[in-house]
Amino acid sequence: MVTRAEILILGLTAGVVGSLVGGLMLGIGLGLVVQSVHIGWLLVLPAAPVAGLLGYALARRLANRLPNPQ
Repeated sequence: MVTRAEILILGLTAGVVGSLVGGLMLGIGLGLVVQSVHIGWLLVLPAAPVAGLLGYALARRLANRLPNPQ
């Protein structure tokens, strides 16, 4: 059974990992755009969705550990 502690750790992990990955993509992408390297937009635009997808993947992994209702 999934405990409250595991759900809390899931939230913290998703927040930290999402912030790090999304922030890194945003920072590098904006740095490139400021220097007129327009390929940086390929990092800036998907930064938030990628951060959200990481949290979603972590939640799915935790949900797979729940017992199946029958």
